[in-house]
Amino acid sequence: MEEEQEAPPPPPKHIIMLPFMAQGHLIPFLELAIQILHHHPIFTISIVNTPLNINYLRSAIANRPSPPPSQIHLVSLPFHSSDHHLPPNSENTDGLPFNQIIKLFHASTALQPPFSEFISDIIAKQLGTPPVCIISDSFMSWANEVATSFGTVNYTFTTCGAYGTAAYDSIWLNLPHRNLVDGGSHDEFPVPGFPESCRFSISQLHQYLRAADGEDEWSRFFQPQISMSLQSNGWLCNTVEEIEVFGLEVLRNYIKLPVWCIGPLLPTKMLKGNTGLVGPRSGKQPGIPPEKCIEWLDSHPPRSVLYISFGSQNTITETQMMELAKGLEKSKKPFIWVIRPPIGFDLKGEFRPEWLPLGFEDRIGKQGLVVHKWAPQLEILCHVSTGAFLSHCGWNSVLESLSQGVPLIGWPLAAEQGYNAKMLVEEMGVCVVLTSGIHSRIEKEEVRRVIEVVLDGTEDGKGEAMRKKASELRELIRASVEIKKGSSYKAMSDFVSTILFGFK
Repeated sequence: MEEEQEAPPPPPKHIIMLPFMAQGHLIPFLELAIQILHHHPIFTISIVNTPLNINYLRSAIANRPSPPPSQIHLVSLPFHSSDHHLPPNSENTDGLPFNQIIKLFHASTALQPPFSEFISDIIAKQLGTPPVCIISDSFMSWANEVATSFGTVNYTFTTCGAYGTAAYDSIWLNLPHRNLVDGGSHDEFPVPGFPESCRFSISQLHQYLRAADGEDEWSRFFQPQISMSLQSNGWLCNTVEEIEVFGLEVLRNYIKLPVWCIGPLLPTKMLKGNTGLVGPRSGKQPGIPPEKCIEWLDSHPPRSVLYISFGSQNTITETQMMELAKGLEKSKKPFIWVIRPPIGFDLKGEFRPEWLPLGFEDRIGKQGLVVHKWAPQLEILCHVSTGAFLSHCGWNSVLESLSQGVPLIGWPLAAEQGYNAKMLVEEMGVCVVLTSGIHSRIEKEEVRRVIEVVLDGTEDGKGEAMRKKASELRELIRASVEIKKGSSYKAMSDFVSTILFGFK
């Protein structure tokens, strides 16, 4: 009598994640993977990217206070930046001159053949069973073609907010600003998908978008990628339903696909109102120990400190840097400034004293703390002494700030940051825009005035109103992640059910 053979175990339910090659995209994808596994540990999740970005994610994981679930695997795909006329080891926007970033965007499409080969290998190991889904970055939407070819589905993950995503996608696809009459006195234009009354300004567009005509190298990347993203099976959005009601209405009407609001993808400790050490979110080493930063903040009154940072890949011009420094000193307000070399210089190089007013760092004494390259941003924003955030309005920074009830001073520089700033001012009432872009002129007196508006509540109590609105948003954000009750918690559960039991 033959022995009964034991049936082989069923293949794992595999999710493949494909982030774009930038810190502001890689970290939210890692957080998304962790959140999915917290909701249902049945999955195996592979995050796929180029070798240096995978090493960066390994470093980010190693720096976390607690290890992520073991079901997360990091997978390298072959990539050689020199094949794409990029400097050696250029696999990320971090430190890459802006005029070369478009080359990285185009180079990212070269990952499609090795990505397809990886999926094919996964299917072979899983006895012919394809992954349950691919979750691709909105900038890597060629993954839709790969998903279709292997009989699975693809979901787009936008690491931005709903309002910023809707504006970014619609403006790139339609280039509505080209309808403006040259030399006209008005620079405002309507955007398809938004109400006629909600007009955008040329000043909110990056220089490359202003010049785009549909045939330029930026249009040739973004228009097809955005178009392909509209063919996915649904979108995940790193936002909260209750704080972006208008933006979500516009986005859903525009893309006509299901949208799951699964944000904010932030460390749990930030959302519980804890102070002290939050722990690093990225693989970057801060230029100052977090403990020293907290000690400095402890010496200042509540809501008195201005925090200044332009994100992981941005900086300003030498002239702007000089005026900002003079305005900070003139304001006499305590500040922490994360500073990098100005535009035109190596962002990873050493900072030169001549880029700041003579004797600036010596003179500011207890007033200011200048941090070179990287700062413990989470600890700073969580501290009770932090009263405002002068920011480029990148979405990760916006969520980190609002989750702590910290209002913003906007200085958008690129991508969808100008649209985020517009929403923060007009829809949320938590921001004052100091200036926009890298070619704008700022003066020390305007820097001083805006700082006083936000920190002191001058101009008819505007700062106090901003703080109140920011506090209300903080409570909405924290409520959204409450287990079984919060809107983001429920949206993540709904999404997990969809990929487990089939698209609805």
